[in-house]
Formats: sequence, C-alpha cells, structure tokens
Amino acid sequence: MKRTHTCGQLNEKNIGKKVLLQGWVAKRRDHGNLIFIDLRDRYGITQVVFNPKDSKDAHKEAEKLGKEFVVQIEGKVSKRPGGTENKDISTGKVELNATSLEILNKAETPLPIELDKHLLAGEDQRLKYRFLDLRRPELQKKIVLRHRLVKSFRDYFDKQKFVEIETPILAKSTPEGARDYLVPSRVQPGKFFALPQSPQLFKQILMVSGFDRYMQIVKCFRDEDLRADRQPEFTQVDLEMSFVEPEDIYELIEGAMKQVFKDTLGVAVKTPFPKLSFEEAMNTYGSDKPDTRFELKLVDVTEEMKGTEFGIFNSTIKSGGSIKALKVEKGCEKFSKKDVDKLTEVAKLYKAKGLMSVWVKGKEIESQIAKFLPEKTVKALLDKTKAKRNDLILIVADKWETACNSIGYVRLAVAAKLDLIDKSKYNFLWVVDFPLLEWNDDEQRYTAMHHPFTSPLDSDLEFLDSAPEKAKAKAYDIVLNGSEIGGGSIRIHRGDVQEKMFKALGISKAEAESKFGFLLSAFKYGAPPHGGIALGLDRIATIMTDSDSIREVIAFPKNKASISLMDNAPSEVSEKQLKELSLKLDIEKAPETKK
Repeated sequence: MKRTHTCGQLNEKNIGKKVLLQGWVAKRRDHGNLIFIDLRDRYGITQVVFNPKDSKDAHKEAEKLGKEFVVQIEGKVSKRPGGTENKDISTGKVELNATSLEILNKAETPLPIELDKHLLAGEDQRLKYRFLDLRRPELQKKIVLRHRLVKSFRDYFDKQKFVEIETPILAKSTPEGARDYLVPSRVQPGKFFALPQSPQLFKQILMVSGFDRYMQIVKCFRDEDLRADRQPEFTQVDLEMSFVEPEDIYELIEGAMKQVFKDTLGVAVKTPFPKLSFEEAMNTYGSDKPDTRFELKLVDVTEEMKGTEFGIFNSTIKSGGSIKALKVEKGCEKFSKKDVDKLTEVAKLYKAKGLMSVWVKGKEIESQIAKFLPEKTVKALLDKTKAKRNDLILIVADKWETACNSIGYVRLAVAAKLDLIDKSKYNFLWVVDFPLLEWNDDEQRYTAMHHPFTSPLDSDLEFLDSAPEKAKAKAYDIVLNGSEIGGGSIRIHRGDVQEKMFKALGISKAEAESKFGFLLSAFKYGAPPHGGIALGLDRIATIMTDSDSIREVIAFPKNKASISLMDNAPSEVSEKQLKELSLKLDIEKAPETKK
C-alpha cells in the first residue's frame, strides 16, 4: 500500500515527518491563499493545508477538489497554530502541509444525499444511496462495533468448547410460525425449498448426532410485517447443548453477555440476572419483555372495582377479565387532556376498548367515571394504588392479556413523555415459566407460544391430554432494556411426548410426518436431552449503539416495505427464468395511472 498512515493515526509524535495519506474529501474550505480540506477514511479525519509556499502545483490542483473526491496527498506533518486545535478528533493537534496532490477519482456534484449528520436526508433516500450513507463515521462506528460483537461471541463460545457448524440455507418448508420465503427448484419442477426461519430442526439433529455443543452466527428469514426491530433477513447467535437444564443456559448466556459488553463497550455487566415469571412480568409491567430501567408498576384493582355502577368494569369482572391501573406521580402537570387522549389511542392500538383517567384531588377524584364509583370504591382504589393528591391513575379493563399488554404500552409512553428512562443503564432479566400453548382465535386451535418442540414442565405433562392451556413450558426469554434479545427452551427429546404435543396442537400424525419426519426419525435412535437459545445479534447491536432501528446496524437493510432500495430488490424476472423454474405468474397488474 502506498499510504503510510490512516486519516485517524497522526499525532504530535509525527510532527516533522513526511507522510502519504489516501481518502475522501469530507469538507473543503477556501481561505484565499490557503485551502483546507478534511480528509476522511474509516479510521478518522486529518486536516490538510494547501499553501502555495509549500507547493504551487498541489495548491492549484486543490482548487478543483469537491466533496467526496478520492485523493492521494503527500506532505509534512506540523503542529496546528495555537487556538486552532480540534479536541473532537484524535488528529486534532496536527495538520498535514501538502506538497503533492493526486486526484484518484472525482465525485459527481451535487451529491444525492449529504453526509453531514445535521443535514441527513430521509431514511429511504439514504437507503437508496447506501454506498454513500455508509461513509458516515457514525454509521461506520456501528458496523465496526457489530464486527467486534460477533468476534467476542465467537471467542467466548470457542472457549466454552462449542463447535460452529453451518446448517442448510435451502431447506424444507416447515411453516409453524411466520411465513416462509420459498425458493422454487429448477431440477424438481413444482417443488420448493424454504429459507430457514431458524436452524431449529438441524441443531436438534446435531444433538442427536453427538455434537453436544453447537453454535452458529446464522442468517434467518421470515416473511412477516416489518417494524423497527424486524427485518426479513436477520442474524442470530444460535446455540444448542445436550444434557442441560435451564440453569446451565442461564449461566452460559450471562457469561457471554458479561464478556461481550466488556469487550465491545467496556461496560461491566452484573450477574446473575433477575428472573420473572411470565405472569409476574405481565402483571407488574404489562409486558413479557419489560423495561425495568424505571418503576411505574401496574396495580391490579379488579377486586376493588367490584360492585360499581360502571358497566365496563362489571362486564369485565363477570367475564373473568382484569382491571389494571397505572399510577403516575411526578410530572403529572405535564399531562394535558390532549396528552391523555394520545395515551388512550395507544391503549386502543393494542386492542383495549379504552383508557380511563382518574385525577386525584385529595380524597375525591376527577374523572369521566367518577359518578359511577361510590365513595368506598374510590377509597379502595386510592388505597390500593397508594395515590396522593395531584396523582394521575390510568385504568384499563379487558381480558387479562389485553389489559396487561395495552396498559404496558401506555406505561412506556408515559415514561417517554416524562423522560423517566435512564439511557445509561443496561438492565437484563430472564422471563420464565411461559405458557406452553396459546389459543389462536383465527385458526380456532392452540398454537405453540415458542415452537412445537418446546418441552412442557415435567409436572405439567399430564395437562397435554386434559387441559393444554394449563401447561407451562421449559422456556425462557432474555430481555434487555425492554427488548427481547433472545429466547430458547429445553426441547422435547422423546417421541411419545412429541406426539402428545402435536396432538394438543391439532397436528395429525400424517402432517407431523410430512413436516418433521426427519427429526422424528432421528428421535427413534437415541436422542439426548437437549436445549438451547437464539440471541438476536441485530437487536443487541442496536441497543449497544443506542440506535432507533436495527436498520442502522445492518450494512444493507430493507426498508419498512421490505424493499432494498439500493439494488431495487425484489424485482421482476424474465419469462425465460420463470419457464426454467416451471412457473407461471397469475398477478393482476395495477391499472396505469392516467397522465
């Protein structure tokens, strides 16, 4: 390489030395006789000065420079004049006095997007020109941190005697969760591969094969609606172990988090992580992935609301539902009626019928439901919530899960409004004792809360035949700052138990054989007890970099409509390609827009 140093390397030790730098012109400033540029590469920025006294040719060539030109500059390092140092960059005490300049490549102007963080274009425009967007130092730092995160995970699990094994990308479609991405086979017309939603079946096969500690940094694919923490293709730190109990998984993952946070951020993570049951998490925080960086705990007031004249409360209690309250203390004065209306919309977004607001005025209340609540009910409500004068109580009455979930999101909205979240904290916890199954109203059957290979608690095995809704799972999620960053379980390893599970899920023997036959076959030949977990690498990197979306820590992400705007994928293919795959499209084309 011609360059002697990077643009983030020079310091006072290099003063007087002749160096050669290569990089991009980030900024150009013409001060009459002197021309200054900020030369950038991924390591940093160096200020370069073109002075005709040092080189008339270099100075003349510098007059042609524009933003994002690629250049090669030779010169002598000097100390910046007093008062002109830049404390924000590592090279801020020195500058390069250019003696030669070669323009290696020009950039068209104006640029389609600005790279200055204060002048950022909209996200879709930045994704379209991702090759420019990725030059931004803020984004490059996030991608580099992700690299260090991956390396730290690999180093940790290697020391723990895990073997990284690649599993197939072209696999069998076994849809029991999100929709699969399908890949048509050319050599087997009419048949399809599926891109894996996870390597679940293969890693269980590896346990049967005797690889007792498997890991993989693996791409997974799910055709589902997108949001800030989802992409159609995402990356997991995937693990499976034989002869383990949940406590072994907890200890292993806590050690991993301790290591990677130290390696990548220099942050000390305290272990062991606290544990909450699914019911505790929902009842206390209104979420199975609670953010515990702030208080605002929910209070169940179902018992206290009995016997009122308010129809919604009475019908909720009669149908076996719950009434959940959230008391807001400090900062209530910041809530206008319009703000409370916005909170009501949040509750409704998560399927609640409404949100009741109660302002505490001493022993009395001010509320749209005040006339329906007798004095003893008001007293019981204030006692249970420990509310004081000027506090605000927010209430949802609905089915238990809906009431918890909807007011849980209200809790987050309140915390954001009052700035209650300590962004410097990294709060981990385990959520355990999940229900094994959940009822699906659309399909009118039970579905697996995690996946159909999750083992029930030994004590709940009997419920699979008689009362599936009562069965708890040997499942666990790891949560960080209100985001589920991983989930796993101890797996079913016995054929008879797996058969009971399929029966509870309404999966016939023929369907089970068709979808999962190769795994069931493996179980017949000595499957060890095993369990595992998958960690969301993108989500962890998002939290570590304090990003708003996982798109910021993925080099080439899709947008919210699942489109890669840079290369315009997905795109149409030729009739020839379709014919080779024995495919014929049957799509109604949208009518052309009239000009």
